[in-house]
Amino acid sequence: MNEQDFLAGRFEEHRDHLRAVAYRMLGSLSEADDAVQEAWLKLSRSDTGGVANLGGWLTTVVGRVCLDLLRSRSSRREEPLEVRLPDPVVSGARGVDPEHEALLADSVGIALLVVLETLAPAERLAFVLHDMFAVPFDEIATVVDRTPAAARQLASRARRRVQGAAPVPDTDLARQREVVDAFFAAARGGDFEALVAVLDPQVVARSDGGALRPGAVVRGAANVAGGALTFASFAEYAHPATVNGAAGVVAVSAGVPVSVMAFTVTDGRIVEIDILTDPERLGRLDLTVLGD
Repeated sequence: MNEQDFLAGRFEEHRDHLRAVAYRMLGSLSEADDAVQEAWLKLSRSDTGGVANLGGWLTTVVGRVCLDLLRSRSSRREEPLEVRLPDPVVSGARGVDPEHEALLADSVGIALLVVLETLAPAERLAFVLHDMFAVPFDEIATVVDRTPAAARQLASRARRRVQGAAPVPDTDLARQREVVDAFFAAARGGDFEALVAVLDPQVVARSDGGALRPGAVVRGAANVAGGALTFASFAEYAHPATVNGAAGVVAVSAGVPVSVMAFTVTDGRIVEIDILTDPERLGRLDLTVLGD
């Protein structure tokens, strides 16, 4: 085995971890893969003989790549997007598939990622690296070009926003599924009262249709229930799935996925519904799990 093969083997030991970091940073599966690949290229061109903690070194490299991507993403937008949903990680209805376990460790639900999308790039990096992966602030400081105290403040600001905005889902997946099934049964039956009963009064429904289809945000149980009745025909083609570790569905029409719906259930009621309908992004997802 030559030195490059040895280095590649060591990198593969950290690939799942690095992809998990990048996914939380970017909310995009394809961009996360690109960031991991960029980290490999940097490693293959660097002299790491003096690096005592390769995993930590690679984590900060991926963090820096993701920070640059986030800043570039922000600068390209003339106006902030009202709705930008992260890429969902779709597994079979019985739970998270083994290949997704590392990616979704620590229950990284869609609702949390939606809140992370609202953070400034440096805040998001500080929160993800420190609060999710326990990276010390002195290492984070080198990525954001600030002092450790300033990096700590970035994470603190982000933490307050996340804690105030990201709902905490119920942990029982079977109970979540019962609530989601009740939602679709009521929608199919045209039962407005039953729909309202499974929705939190302050429920929020978001839809992201991509660049050519404007997104929308609907708030309140009555409004969300009314929308569910209007589009109840989609429920006839709803396949149960697990979306980012929580109960969800994939709606299919004429054999083609038309939406992925992620539900956040808290205290037995639906508090958020996040719906991806962007055909380009849906086409990139691996939805073979529908055969479960």
